[in-house]
Amino acid sequence: MAAIEHQVEHEHGHASPAVRLENLKFATWLYLASEVVIFTVLIATYVVFSLNNREVVHEVHEKSGIVLVALNTFILLSSSWAMVMGLRQLKLGNRQGLITWIGRTALLGTVFVALQYVEYRTLSDAGVVLFYTGGELSEFGMRFYAPTAFHGAHVIVGVLWALFIIWNARRGNYSAENYAGVEVFGLYWHFVDVVWIFLFTFIYLI
Repeated sequence: MAAIEHQVEHEHGHASPAVRLENLKFATWLYLASEVVIFTVLIATYVVFSLNNREVVHEVHEKSGIVLVALNTFILLSSSWAMVMGLRQLKLGNRQGLITWIGRTALLGTVFVALQYVEYRTLSDAGVVLFYTGGELSEFGMRFYAPTAFHGAHVIVGVLWALFIIWNARRGNYSAENYAGVEVFGLYWHFVDVVWIFLFTFIYLI
């Protein structure tokens, strides 16, 4: 996604901030639309399996527990709020405020990934593995890890992007009038949060 920002800024280096923002948003929405299709397929595959294997799903939920996942959900939602606060500070002309809040976004995203790893270790110890080794638990694992790990990869990309935003901010590349790159990052990060809400609902609650 950072590459999208670089490409559009290069092609429209002399365009007004408003034009650059619209170009960046359009490119981002095209990218996110393709991601929606992929996540929809992955979630639908899991839902079909869970409807036909309710006992297996219930067994896995008991082994993994909902508390850790609920905490991780709160952490990710908090990171989205931190991102909003960072953009708000930039629009107020406070570049250091942007750096501080986007840094918190990156930190919370990192914590989310770390706790997801803890969850994966717990499930692995319980026999829920990624590759099919025979049995219903491994069948569940194949359908569980695909959407959640794919989402986790998006969070990692988002954390790296947040660090790129901080690096750009320290170089003075953003201002109250020039915040296109930060706003587009916000679109991506909110998308990651919304996808997790669907994953949390369909995988852990239903």
